Amino acid sequence: MKFNWNYPTTVWVGENRIKDLTIACIDLGINRPLFITDKDLIHLKFIKEIISEVKKSFKELKFFSNFSGNPVGENVDEGVNEFKKNNCDGIIAIGGGSALDVGKAVAFMSCQDRPIWDFEDVGDYWKRANDKNIAPIIAIPTTAGTGSETGRASAIINKNTGIKKIIFHPKILPSIVILDPKLTIELSPRLTAATGMDALAHNLEAFCATNFHPMADGIALEGMKLIKSSLLVAFKDGGNIEARQNLLVASSMGSTAFQKGLGAIHSLSHPVNAQYNIHHGLSNAIFMPYVLTFNKASIEKKITSICDYLGLDKKFDTFLSWILELRKELAIPHKLSDVMDCSKINLDELSLMAYEDPSTDGNPRKIDKEDLKVMYEHSISGELFK
Repeated sequence: MKFNWNYPTTVWVGENRIKDLTIACIDLGINRPLFITDKDLIHLKFIKEIISEVKKSFKELKFFSNFSGNPVGENVDEGVNEFKKNNCDGIIAIGGGSALDVGKAVAFMSCQDRPIWDFEDVGDYWKRANDKNIAPIIAIPTTAGTGSETGRASAIINKNTGIKKIIFHPKILPSIVILDPKLTIELSPRLTAATGMDALAHNLEAFCATNFHPMADGIALEGMKLIKSSLLVAFKDGGNIEARQNLLVASSMGSTAFQKGLGAIHSLSHPVNAQYNIHHGLSNAIFMPYVLTFNKASIEKKITSICDYLGLDKKFDTFLSWILELRKELAIPHKLSDVMDCSKINLDELSLMAYEDPSTDGNPRKIDKEDLKVMYEHSISGELFK
């Protein structure tokens, strides 16, 4: 089955839709694409097959893959140099969130005169940009978690400060997204779990965020329902196409929904990702129950609404138990200290970074630096808030 969706952008969904990649380039007037994927994916068989097929339609196909997870500003600079040097006119970004974030940032920065950090998602910084010649972007996710394919921002680490920055502009939203579940079949159970929990965090925090956005709420609810029905299925049976497609869709829905806002799960995660290279989806999964229990008084009614839609007993504790059991079945560690040495962490420094993260403003309970420090402490000890 095939569907074409146009919210928030054009989305081509279905098995083997990757075969329409050349058509997407033609539709967008791309004649000299820069193919962007990370250094691990570029050597995989299915990526080589995609490249071989695209090469049939283009005299020149240039590549950039000199980056891996948690990309830094220098990766974007190098990609921009490749784009300009080869006179490219569009981006094909394929891979996980890192590849999509780099691809979007390269397209954006290829026509800017200011450094990338001048476009952080703060106030109206995005208005500083030259938005007249941002190259068209085709985004093809191979994981079902970040939802970067339907987002208007890129998460890039400033290596000088060690802080993950959210670079925002409305026009770095990809022009065409291809959601092909076959591209996620080879995703390991471990990454299926982490990216699936990332998508759950996006939908959950969006629904609980304080801004008024009923459309985002509806999308977030259905996104969570798709994850509930499909994440464990895909974790246990990676070849289940229906489950894989549901997760891809839920991931895109999460990113679409979180234009409403995020919260402390992401505030806590971003510094850990930047400082200690912990996978973003994994850190979101670890922090989730600590943030939920900290926010309980402010979100209990919303959690009851989620339970009603998901077919759970309409109680906060029932939802929390579902999250804890889901993490257990996915082999997600309960504590931050299970995945890294926390003995030398400077919690004051980390908490300040978390407090200054743009996700903090969306948290349903107003929080300060000390609150975030306490949440870090609980995530290290494993003790949930009462």
